[in-house]
Amino acid sequence: MSRLLLLSNGHGEDLSGALLGLALQRLGHQVDALPLVGNGHPYREAGLPLILRTREFSTGGLGYTSLRGRLTELVQGQVLHLLGGLVRLLKVAHRYDLVVVVGDVIPVIGAWLCRRPVATYLVAYSSHYEGVLRLPWPCGSCLSGRQSRLVFSRDQRSADDLSKQLGRPVRFLGNPFMDPVLKLQEPLPSCRRRLGLLPGSRRPELEQNLMLLLQVVERLPEPLISSGELALDLALVNSFPDPELAALVSQRGWQMNVSGELVQGGRRITLRRGCFGAVLQSSNLLLCMAGTAAEQAVGLAKPVLQLAGQGPQFTASFAEAQRRLLGPTVFCAEGPIGSPETLSATAQLALELLERSASDPQLQEQCRTEARIRLGTIGGGTRIAQAIDDQLHLCQEPLST
Repeated sequence: MSRLLLLSNGHGEDLSGALLGLALQRLGHQVDALPLVGNGHPYREAGLPLILRTREFSTGGLGYTSLRGRLTELVQGQVLHLLGGLVRLLKVAHRYDLVVVVGDVIPVIGAWLCRRPVATYLVAYSSHYEGVLRLPWPCGSCLSGRQSRLVFSRDQRSADDLSKQLGRPVRFLGNPFMDPVLKLQEPLPSCRRRLGLLPGSRRPELEQNLMLLLQVVERLPEPLISSGELALDLALVNSFPDPELAALVSQRGWQMNVSGELVQGGRRITLRRGCFGAVLQSSNLLLCMAGTAAEQAVGLAKPVLQLAGQGPQFTASFAEAQRRLLGPTVFCAEGPIGSPETLSATAQLALELLERSASDPQLQEQCRTEARIRLGTIGGGTRIAQAIDDQLHLCQEPLST
C-alpha cells in the first residue's frame, strides 16, 4: 500500500480528484487530499481526509474569470490562501510516495517544488481550444522532468499533441468527472420534450444566473408548457434552500408551490435536488450556465445551449472558450448579455434545438461523436487509478525522505 496525496485547484478538479481518490482507495492505497482553492466539498462527500482547512470562494478558484472576478479573488484572499496551501504542501510532501495532480499549472508547479514523484491529470488544458496546446511556463518543463512519472490528458487530441511536445507518452484514459453521470439513473417522468436548466452552483452568481434563466422561460410559449408537451426541470444545489429560492423568484412574479414547482401562470418548472444525473440523462436539451455541468452534458451526447451571464465565472468569454473546448454541439445566441433581444433569441433557439434533438439524425450522430472524442467513455477514474497503481508497482527506485 502506498500513501498518495491528491492536489487540485478548483470545483471541477476537486470532483475529479475525489472520484480518482476513491478509485485509488479501492486498489488499497491510502489517500489524502489538498484542495488549493474552494471548500473541498467533493473530498468531504467522498470521505477523503483533507490536510488543509478550506474556504469557499465565490469564483471557485483562480482562473478564467471576469475582471470583477479577479478583483474578488484578491479581496477574498484567494491568493494568500493558495500560498498557504503551497506552504502546507512543502511541509508534508515527504510523507507521501506519490503526489497526484488534478488541475493546471499551479498544482503542477507545487508538485514539482516538493520534489516527490508525480502523476498528473491535466484536466484544465486542451488542444481543442487553439488547435495546438500552449502550456503556460514552466508547466512543460515540470511535466518533462524526472519527477513526472505519468501524464494524463482530458482528450485524445491533447494526448497526441502533448506526447509530441513533451517527448514522452501522454495518455487519454477518460475523465473521472464523467463516471457518475454516465451511470444509468432512474429516469424522470416521460414527456414529449424535456429542457434541463443548469444555473451553476456558486453563490451569488447562481442567483443572478437563475434570474436570467427564468426570463428565457418566460419567453417560451405558455401553452407548450401548460399542456405538458414541454417539461422544465431545474437542477439546483442544496446550498440554496427553498425559502431563499422562493423569495428570489417572487421578484419576477414566480411562486413556489407545495409540490416543489416554480409557477408563473401556466408555466411550471420542477425543482430537482439530488438528481443531477437524472436531469442530464432525461433532458433533450440543457440550457446551461455552468462549467463542468456543460462538459458532462456533452459527454452524455446531449446538445447544450449556453446563456452567458455577468460572472464572475460564466461570462461571455468563458462561454466562448467552452464552445471551443466542447465543439459544435454547444450553441449560444448572439447579443449583449441579459438584453431582451438575447433572451428572446435564446428562447427561440431552445425551441429549435428541442425539435432537432428528436428529428435531426445528423445532430444526434454529431452529439455522439463529440461525446466520445472530447470526454471519453465511462470508467475514466478507474483506468487512471489502475495506471497509477501499475506505475507504483513498477517503480523500483527507493524514495528519499
